[in-house]
Amino acid sequence: MPIPSHFNSENVPEHIAIIMDGNGRWAKQNGKARVFGHKSGVKSVRSVSEGAAEAGVKFLTLYAFSTENWNRPKAEVMALMQLLVTTIAGETKTLNKNNIRLAAIGDLASLPGNCQSELEKAIKNTSTNTGMTMVLALSYSSRWEIVNAVKSLLIDVKSGILDATNIDEAIFNNYLCTKNIPDPELIIRTSGEHRVSNFLLWQAAYSEFYFTDILWPDFRKENLWDAIIDFQNRERRFGKTSEQIK
Repeated sequence: MPIPSHFNSENVPEHIAIIMDGNGRWAKQNGKARVFGHKSGVKSVRSVSEGAAEAGVKFLTLYAFSTENWNRPKAEVMALMQLLVTTIAGETKTLNKNNIRLAAIGDLASLPGNCQSELEKAIKNTSTNTGMTMVLALSYSSRWEIVNAVKSLLIDVKSGILDATNIDEAIFNNYLCTKNIPDPELIIRTSGEHRVSNFLLWQAAYSEFYFTDILWPDFRKENLWDAIIDFQNRERRFGKTSEQIK
């Protein structure tokens, strides 16, 4: 399906972040186990990543597994980790085909060894791609990220590498997982929930939010384009008046 004719290719968010929600409810509605919903959600990742690349998005961040998700039933977490391994291994060819580079943010050291290995391999195998960068947020939470950044910053202050009086937003940004990634202009959440769930709290200071009732396994590139078109019809003032930005 082609991009709609009323899509403004000159006003596309450089970075879109997505909270992929609703896998469990989708599985329940279909009389399946929760893991079936997660497996079906992989099709949405493929469709949305291709759609984002086609639209000209430079960075697509997917909230794949939060630090809070470790508290889910052990069997579900184990199934999710195995799914992560097989998905990363299986999708590398598709990423290269679409010139997409893979990256990851979060407490990656907390992932099982085989997950870390497959992730590192896929990141290396796609590192020369020059199109869109797809960022997986794994074992990630924004509060963890901010606390971790503060710890690293304090170590550098104590060692004399950094002068505390010089700390500003730009310097703090350099201690975040996303230091080489622009802030998201658009954050999408599926499944009808209206919360950010500890996701990119610092980076979302001026993000536009788009909420949809569509459960993640049913979300496709056409739905992504709808969200971008909605974004294009908004006025982004960044604290200024409408008259100032005209």
